[in-house]
Amino acid sequence: RNLAQVRGCLSEPRTLELARAFGSPVLIDSNLRDGSLRGAARDRGIPMLVYEAGEALRMDEVSIRAGIRGITSVMRELGMLPPTRQRRQSAEPVQALGSSWLRAGDSGLFRSRVRLGARVRKGDVVGVLASPFGGSEAAIHAHTTGIVIGMTQIPLLNEGDAACHIAEVERPTAAEKAIDAFHDHYLSEDAPA
Repeated sequence: RNLAQVRGCLSEPRTLELARAFGSPVLIDSNLRDGSLRGAARDRGIPMLVYEAGEALRMDEVSIRAGIRGITSVMRELGMLPPTRQRRQSAEPVQALGSSWLRAGDSGLFRSRVRLGARVRKGDVVGVLASPFGGSEAAIHAHTTGIVIGMTQIPLLNEGDAACHIAEVERPTAAEKAIDAFHDHYLSEDAPA
């Protein structure tokens, strides 16, 4: 499951402007991969963003609403739609310095100890990997200070499987507040579609 986030080459000013216009609580500067769609777009001078949110094979109302609103906001920023009369009030998105996955060191049953969007410090226990036969448990520790932007929903992990995705941010408390404000906005009854 993924926290709403936008990825792109944020070192490019126009891409950063569009990422901010999208309105996701977390922005991640993401390197291009050879042969990727983002790489091909950049080669042609086209700014490109990737919106990541929710979970595979699941309908997530907040992620869908935020995605629709984000696309509409980017279209307004590009002049494809008329500007709105009223600017929406939202928390400033937090730009991550990078992100990485914590992986299972062994096979077993994973139990998360943190929620999606939580602030973690280096060394915090983010989950426990237990033997399905009982007896042994191993803690999975955060390797950096940041916020949890992704979490497996599958309890059975094999050695090397992704368990928890952490974005490294300079101000984790501000990031947590931006995430809470984002969810409060999209969970309210009058949230736009």
